[in-house]
Amino acid sequence: MKVVVTGATGNAGTSVVRALAADPAVTEVIGLARRVPRGYEVPGVRWVAGNVDPGGSDLVGLFARDGADGVAVVHLAWKFQPTHDPLETWHTNVLGGVRVFEACARARVDALVHASSVGAYSPGPADGSRVDETWPTHGWPGAAYTREKAYLERYLDGFEAAHQSMRVVRMRPAFLFKETSASEQRRIFAGPLLPWKLVRPGLVPVLPDVGGLRFQALHTDDAAEAYRAAVLRPVRGPFNLAAEPVLDTASLARLLHARTVPLPAGAARAALAAAWRMRLVPAAPGLLDAVLRLPLLYADRARLELDWTPTRTATEAMAAFLEGLQSGQGLDTPPLAGAAAGPAGLHRR
Repeated sequence: MKVVVTGATGNAGTSVVRALAADPAVTEVIGLARRVPRGYEVPGVRWVAGNVDPGGSDLVGLFARDGADGVAVVHLAWKFQPTHDPLETWHTNVLGGVRVFEACARARVDALVHASSVGAYSPGPADGSRVDETWPTHGWPGAAYTREKAYLERYLDGFEAAHQSMRVVRMRPAFLFKETSASEQRRIFAGPLLPWKLVRPGLVPVLPDVGGLRFQALHTDDAAEAYRAAVLRPVRGPFNLAAEPVLDTASLARLLHARTVPLPAGAARAALAAAWRMRLVPAAPGLLDAVLRLPLLYADRARLELDWTPTRTATEAMAAFLEGLQSGQGLDTPPLAGAAAGPAGLHRR
């Protein structure tokens, strides 16, 4: 099987290409990225420079069978910034995503595995109970990220109906963390003002306990194993991906040996909105609104149909992220460049 991975040099992409290349059933892995990494090699992976934007690379030619028994496309490419220009992220994420889907149809690929997200889901039940893959995917309208993920879910509804011979899989993971993604995630969400060297046990005295904040997490390498299984197994449809336990501010405080101070969600949002308007942080306040409304996920379907079980707990995934943040870790790819990349890395994808 030939597998093409878009967005192959990012947090999820670097883990997915490694998982695929290590599987003997996969004969060729092509990693598509805006900028081909220099000095970062994965045995069995061929890097190709290109992008999914309208007017970009020849995706149909890239997805062609070329003598392989089967072809799969794993679509991970995503632009998180700039949040002050949602038209730019829509151009790449939505129009680029549609372009990938339609290229899959024209190239007649066997399987499309799309990186959706917990962010595609509508706000969770009022009682905080968990949801399965049948929960509505209308997102939260106040955040570009959730709007875009939800739009692609709607597009895929019609796309699947029109291309029933193609397996279409939608992966809906919780937040993905690993050591080498920490520097990228700091640049994307917190910006250059976060004193990353000080985010270590004993040096953070208090954490604001934002009312209602709780979330699920997963180590990126574990998510990659689910993607690999979805490529090779005869499955279709959506899969939730999450590890236990559910995390909150108290969980983070225990990892950092810090205490918590209550902070109303409204006050947290006001502070974030002010910092965002002054361009001190890249994360928009609408993203906090969305996070506070995310449902908690059941991941039973992935365990049953993909034979998938996370090897790390959510706490271990978060600890790995904090360790990477403290040390400024990264990988030798443009998105995952370590902390030495500095503020210039803020808008890079």
